[in-house]
Parts: sequence; C-alpha cells; structure tokens
Amino acid sequence: MNIKIGTRNSPLALWQAREVARQLQNKNYLTDITPIVSSGDKDLSQPLYAMGITGVFTRDLDLALLNKEVHIAVHSLKDVPTMMPENIELIAYLKRDFPQDVLVRSSTAKNKPLHELKIATSSLRRRAFWSKEFPGTEFVDIRGNVNTRLQKIEDGLADATLFSLAGIKRLDLKIAYEELPFMISAPSQGVVVVAGHKENTEINAILRTLNDTDTQICVEAERTFLKTLEGGCTAPIGGLASIQGDQLYFKGRLCSLDGKQCIDIDEAFSKNDKNIGEYLAQRIINQGGDQMMKEIKAQINE
Repeated sequence: MNIKIGTRNSPLALWQAREVARQLQNKNYLTDITPIVSSGDKDLSQPLYAMGITGVFTRDLDLALLNKEVHIAVHSLKDVPTMMPENIELIAYLKRDFPQDVLVRSSTAKNKPLHELKIATSSLRRRAFWSKEFPGTEFVDIRGNVNTRLQKIEDGLADATLFSLAGIKRLDLKIAYEELPFMISAPSQGVVVVAGHKENTEINAILRTLNDTDTQICVEAERTFLKTLEGGCTAPIGGLASIQGDQLYFKGRLCSLDGKQCIDIDEAFSKNDKNIGEYLAQRIINQGGDQMMKEIKAQINE
C-alpha cells in the first residue's frame, strides 16, 4: 500500500509530512507526499484574524481528503479548527516536542530592553500576553513562513518577532532565540497531527500506531478548553497541559486584546479525569471571562 500524504508546501509543513512518512516507512509502508497550496499561504497580505476563514491553513487539505486525492493530511495541530468537517477525524498525534514561544531579534536590536522592542506578530494571543508584561508596546503585522519572517525583521519591519520553538528546532535553524516564561502557548502548539477520512478504516488503523497517548490527552484538554471559551471567535487564549506521572498540569489564560485584563489558571488533576478543559474554561467564564469574550468579539468585528 502506498499512503498518499497531503501537506502544505511550506518548509515546516514539508518537514512534518516527511516525519510522518519516516515513521510509516519504519513500519514498512510506502508513502508519497503531495504538497497542496493552502488559502492561508496564498493570501499573505492580511493578518489571520482578519481573513474570516475557519481553518485557513487546513481547508484545502480537507477538500483533498474529502475528494480522495490524498489518504491522510498532516497539520500543525494549532492550525486545526476545534470543529472538524464531516467525515474527517484526527487519527494520530505525534509526540509533542517544543510547545513554547520564543523571541528572535533583528541584528540591530540585540541589546534593546524587552519593553522597548517593536514586535512583529499577527497573533492576538502573543500581542495580548506581551502587552500584559510590557504595556504600550508597538506591534506590526507579519505573515509568511519562518525564513520570510526572519528576513522581514532583518529588513527593518520590527526589532523582533515571536516564533513557536518547534519551528526553529524542526528546521534546524541556527539562530539565537530567547525563551519567554511569561508567555502561555496556544492550545496544541508544538504538536503534529495526522487527519484521515473516516471511510479509510484500514489506513486509519495503521495511523493509530503512530499515536502518542500522553500528547493526545494533553491536547484534547487544551482544545476543549479553547472550544468552550472561544465560541468560534479568535481571541487571546493560551492553554498548555503537561503530564508528569499520573498528574496532568494545566496552565490557561484569557486576556483582553490590550493585555490589561487577564484571567489565569494553574491547576493539577489526575490525567484520567474527564472534561478538564471544559471545567477550566467554565472557571474562567465564571470569573468574568464571558464579558471579556463579548468585548473581544465586538472589538474584532468593528
């Protein structure tokens, strides 16, 4: 059997597809990688939150799956909507590696204090969480793959930008970065996921042998947390679960767009507890998160 793997055609997406292919080949399956240009890659002029598209980086791969042009699709789980299209399901979660956000500076801003940096990011979460620590920061939108964004800050767009550390590590980029303990990652950041068509039962059974159970438990809690809070709206939400022994530790945050109001949680549960994400999201909602979400939606839709 030759398993056709659909992927975006960015360097990072292709690395992720090759990693899935490598793991399948180790189990003696043939693979074929099919790059597909996504809507999110075609339109580099608008920030993601302004595009009004659910699954901006996954829609074209979903169509390829549904049209049976590919057998499976490989995604960064962070890009996958919490509501899946009919007949498509998430089959295998690869072991999470580097979930954290990091700061990368231009060569001309190496010695600037953090609070003086002009930051390039289109992420509402990263803007809000940074503003929580450094009010009054100037931001500018930035799009494109890792190398494109690095070039843009070197060309003077901003002093620095923010990346998922996973992208830097996977592409083996030899660049200096700074870890940011005050940032809470986006739910499911740093996880590669494989989606499949529900009818492909034989291939889906093969894919399940790649699944990392602890990663699945963590990201399912994170995605439920996001779905319960978000209600279909892009918002500054962070959620990161980790497992140590039999305990699941969860850090979560909802902030106003300007970072001035934030609700944080940091709790531990048995990793076998059900509905952790929903329970924690409701905790935030009951502490004023519902009103904060209404204000965020109103501001985004202005």
